[in-house]
Amino acid sequence: MSFPLLTVTAALPAVGAVATAAVPAARRTAAKWLALAVSLATLVLSGVVLARFDPGGARYQLTESHAWISDFGVRYELGVDGIGAALMALTALLVPFVIGAGWHDADQAEERENSRWRPTQGFFALILAVEAMVLVSFAATDVFLFYIFFEAMLIPMYFLIGGFGDRAHAAGEEEGAKQRSYAAVKFLLYNLAGGLVMLAAVIGLFVVSADSLGEGTFSLPELLKARASGDLTISTTTERLLFLGFFAAFAIKAPLWPLHTWLPNAMGEATAPVAVLITAVVDKVGTFAMLRFCLGLFPNASEWATPVVLGLALVSVLYGALLAVGQRDMKRLIAYASISHFGFIILGVFAMTSQGQSGATLYMVFHGISTAALMLVAGFLISRRGSRLIADYGGVQKVAPVLAGTFLVGGLATLSLPGLAPFVSEFLVLVGTFSRYPVAGIVATAGIVLAALYVLVLYQRTMTGPVRRPEIEKMPDLKVRELAVVAPLVALLLFLGVFPKPLTEIVDPAVEHTLSDVQKKDPEPQHPVADHTDPSAWFDYKPAGHGGGDHE
Repeated sequence: MSFPLLTVTAALPAVGAVATAAVPAARRTAAKWLALAVSLATLVLSGVVLARFDPGGARYQLTESHAWISDFGVRYELGVDGIGAALMALTALLVPFVIGAGWHDADQAEERENSRWRPTQGFFALILAVEAMVLVSFAATDVFLFYIFFEAMLIPMYFLIGGFGDRAHAAGEEEGAKQRSYAAVKFLLYNLAGGLVMLAAVIGLFVVSADSLGEGTFSLPELLKARASGDLTISTTTERLLFLGFFAAFAIKAPLWPLHTWLPNAMGEATAPVAVLITAVVDKVGTFAMLRFCLGLFPNASEWATPVVLGLALVSVLYGALLAVGQRDMKRLIAYASISHFGFIILGVFAMTSQGQSGATLYMVFHGISTAALMLVAGFLISRRGSRLIADYGGVQKVAPVLAGTFLVGGLATLSLPGLAPFVSEFLVLVGTFSRYPVAGIVATAGIVLAALYVLVLYQRTMTGPVRRPEIEKMPDLKVRELAVVAPLVALLLFLGVFPKPLTEIVDPAVEHTLSDVQKKDPEPQHPVADHTDPSAWFDYKPAGHGGGDHE
């Protein structure tokens, strides 16, 4: 029996969460170091997963399959394709930075409570619990197993938002507590509602598989194989209903307009590290699942829904960007920018082209890194000033140039500046979309212009100009711990911006499998390039609008 690498990778943070929560109340520093050590060990294991993944090998690799609930056809099945392996690596990469950035976030709550309550231990244990559940979600190849962890991650996220939210609230601590509670409940209710709809669709899929195959199954590889061979037959109406059940849950998690309204509240009221966990890690499960489950299991319904989904994605791109332009709250600005970026990701997924889907997958990874860099630096800024309002800043670059510089790099990555990683993914999404849906591709480019507007205006209002407030004059620059959090993210944005090949080699074969599921090929160029190595073609030039003959 081969070593269960995927299970160990996901189980390590789960065990670490229990161990961190059990640390005695007086040893909160030990709890922090334990959580950081576990997250770094998980990062090493995820690196091993990435290294052992063979892009030219089987679709799902490092597979594990064990009987679980046999009476209901549920198995414990894990396996990763290139997309899942890349997103597991992203998750494991970001969690140590989240822990490092949130090093003191729970200490204030600790000092207000009695010695028997351990909010610091609880904070870091919840972060590790979320990591474990997300890792399983990216590796699960049993639909029911995926569903369980897709829903289970909501519980620790609920407590991270409501119990450890941002204290920098303009209306005071009491009003801030109410807003945190509201944001946490809204997050939970929206995602639970989507999950209940998905549960009905999961059960429906099992019933359909039982009718066609004689025995119901939740195994994704078996379902894909039966679908490709024609053994699994689903009527048009049933397939569309099942697709909608899955897609609704994923669109809420993603989040896609108009199911997005929980995100600005959640990111605004959460601490900056938890906000990174939401948008850079947890939300990626939604867009990943669209590729793995919606397109794989329901190809005809996916094609049927594509015009509407593309329309909603375009609305998300433009709506999120426009609302980001008008925000006064720094964290809510980043939240609306993320809604716009998720619109680009979904646009690439449903463009049904290799460039679009490769770009969408890279966008998930690069958006996670760039948003983490920008949000974490914004969190450091907010913790110094005690305010999330953009108007309370100005002239920061004069007193904290390193903080301002890293903030600028994070912002430029958010607007996809050439040379930084997100540019590669956004370019591929736009090229892939334009090749099949040129109007959608043209409309989406407006999001690039708006991104430049909200990022540069944010930087101008917070960092440039004279120092207008005494609180800014005393603001310290980034400390060693904060630099250790931000510098690697900036380095990754630069490295992957000029050399994304290691990631594209892993992702591209998985994208080809997804396109084969929906029976799509890239559109042929309308104007094929002439073979200039053939001398006979050198004199075949015909100007546009001329049918041939002598030139005038």
